[in-house]
Amino acid sequence: MSLLPVADAQARLLNSTTPLHRVESVPLDMAEGRVLAKDLTARLTQPPFDASAMDGYALRFEDAADPGALLTVIGVSAAGRAFEGTVGKGEAVRIFTGAPVPAGADCVLLQEDIERLEHSRIRTTYPLRKGQHVRPRGQDFAEGEVVLSAGAVMDFSRLTVAAAMNHPALDVYRRPLVAILATGDELVTPGSEPGPSQIIASNTFGIAALARNAGAHVLDLGIVPDDRAEITAAIGRAQVAKADVIVTLGGASVGDHDLVQATMVAAGMQLDFWRIAMRPGKPLMVGSLGEAHVLGLPGNPVSSLVCGLLFLEPLIRKLASLPPVKRESMARTATMLAANDQRQDYVRATLTKSEDSGGWIAEAFSKQDSSMMKVFSRSDCLIIRPVHAPKLAAGSECPVLLLRPELLS
Repeated sequence: MSLLPVADAQARLLNSTTPLHRVESVPLDMAEGRVLAKDLTARLTQPPFDASAMDGYALRFEDAADPGALLTVIGVSAAGRAFEGTVGKGEAVRIFTGAPVPAGADCVLLQEDIERLEHSRIRTTYPLRKGQHVRPRGQDFAEGEVVLSAGAVMDFSRLTVAAAMNHPALDVYRRPLVAILATGDELVTPGSEPGPSQIIASNTFGIAALARNAGAHVLDLGIVPDDRAEITAAIGRAQVAKADVIVTLGGASVGDHDLVQATMVAAGMQLDFWRIAMRPGKPLMVGSLGEAHVLGLPGNPVSSLVCGLLFLEPLIRKLASLPPVKRESMARTATMLAANDQRQDYVRATLTKSEDSGGWIAEAFSKQDSSMMKVFSRSDCLIIRPVHAPKLAAGSECPVLLLRPELLS
């Protein structure tokens, strides 16, 4: 089987994926990052009354259009404690921000624009405009108005308006469930004392974090040895849990000890493709098992994470009805990059701002072995070297995949 180009592999995976659109109701304080499943309609009008936008005096425009008007203060209107009377000719009410504008008044004069006199009297010192500093009833939204549409991702501003509309809970799409299975006789959990031929299992933690950040719930199936029966049992646990995505770590190739692909096929997996024209990450496996997507990621930690960024993250976000993360950008390479071969290369690099242009400068690490997790942790991006790309001189533009998209902000 020939190697599949990265773009073709991504397209095949995502074109076969449809959003889950399973709905659940969650409390408002648990709805951050969730996607609205239906339009959100205001349950009340906001503001519910004509409200003052400033501290000052509520009065009638006709009484004080020009400076020098004399008025009698007949009461106070504060937030939560409205003045119950009516403002008549030559009268004013002391008012505070957010308080209801009393009946009869149609504008608010700032407190610094009056002169206090004796016997509850004031003199205006500034011209007035009708409706000044009054927030009319319903200025923000009206009862029955659709304020947030289905598909909106709930962030801090949308949560605020949902609360203001008097919604204690929201109907949102459920998060996809991603089951993660690490395989290998050599693996032991962090905190263990590895034997002479063993290593610490690390992939699960990075892939689980990536999945959660992409919008998924994670089910950790643990570490399973290279044993068909135990791998089959773990697959069964994922199916019982109704996982939407089953991610295997390691063992997806076809070596004597690589049992995952054959075991998954025996369990009913329909293999779509495997072996991608990329470095690191060639032995990626993609298929389906019933309604679940199957991603067999390489056992090598860096390869696993790169494949996770390119395939698992966009898969989860499409299942969750979330927009894709913008990770691709452009930079200039700090050093010469050698010509590339038949596999698209993802070169670990740091990013710095150019003092001259303000653009990004990508400096590749001198060591790129895919087993080196320390280098990956210190990287800001992956320089993308297309298939058969010619040698690239220092200072040339190059596409990069951001490991931390917040760098764009």
